[in-house]
Amino acid sequence: MLYASHVDTTPRVKMADVARTAGVSVATVSKVVNGRYGVAQSTLARVQEVIDDLGYEASLGARSLRRHRTNVLGILVAEFEPFSTELLKGASAAVAATGYELLAYSGGGRGGDVGWERRYLSRLSGTLIDGAIIVTPTVVAANHGVPVVAVDPHTGPSGTPTIDSDNRAGAVLATESLIALGHRRIGFLGGRVDLDSAQQREDGFRHAMAAAGIAVDESLVAIGGYRPETADGPARALLDRPEPPTAVFAANDLSAIQVMTVARGLGMTLPDDLSVIGFDNVPESALAFPPLTTINQPLQQMGAEALRMLVDLIDGRERPSHVRLSTELVVRASCAPPRA
Repeated sequence: MLYASHVDTTPRVKMADVARTAGVSVATVSKVVNGRYGVAQSTLARVQEVIDDLGYEASLGARSLRRHRTNVLGILVAEFEPFSTELLKGASAAVAATGYELLAYSGGGRGGDVGWERRYLSRLSGTLIDGAIIVTPTVVAANHGVPVVAVDPHTGPSGTPTIDSDNRAGAVLATESLIALGHRRIGFLGGRVDLDSAQQREDGFRHAMAAAGIAVDESLVAIGGYRPETADGPARALLDRPEPPTAVFAANDLSAIQVMTVARGLGMTLPDDLSVIGFDNVPESALAFPPLTTINQPLQQMGAEALRMLVDLIDGRERPSHVRLSTELVVRASCAPPRA
């Protein structure tokens, strides 16, 4: 069945429409909109009532030209996926108390190559936004044209204000929890090799194994790439072998959920035959089967803190150049002691 879509062709309300309806000049409406003096209180009230009735709103571009500010902040992501969506929720909740508006911008999955954030900023800065939060940028440049806060940058902390979580400590927690259950043959499915967070998580895994006196079996270490489609093949290679690991630590939740999917396809029972632990604590982790044990990094708090840091930068208030939030273990049903 075909459905005809409806496109609203109602013309945009202009300042001239407000002036005509209120019976005043365009100059008077401009004074009201821009908060300038010289308008009688009764006229101001009448114009404001017409503005509300007609739904007039100045364009961001015009607002920027008049005030040199738009009062809009951008949050720029390569694509909308669970990690960036949780950050966006936190930033959206925090913006309500600031007087700013929030614009979320993505290249629709086409922006994952090196330097995507520069292209996005060049399109938005100066006319649409007063500052930007960039999520997992590939390059953190010294001069962006507007104030910028980077969340979980590829290269780690730099001259640009940054926010991340303690990835290494979280990975140590994950690995220690598997060791405490009695696992010794532990596989590791890493993230993207170009990301500092992925490197920190692998380092934490290796540190915990060494501290427990357990040699890492390099044949059980693979790169999953943080995405289900890139994690599928490496997960299958880890599990479809004569002596598979009894547990797998995957460097993010989406990869861990894919490990569980592959394990069930190979006839394994979770967590009896295989324990799996992830990292991030995105909402999908609690909905997995079985619910995924994971490391919580406070993604919404990271988004809110990034938003507050950006507002302070724009308003000239001093803030730390780098904020690192703690991680914690969230125990669910995907991990158990290995079979005897």
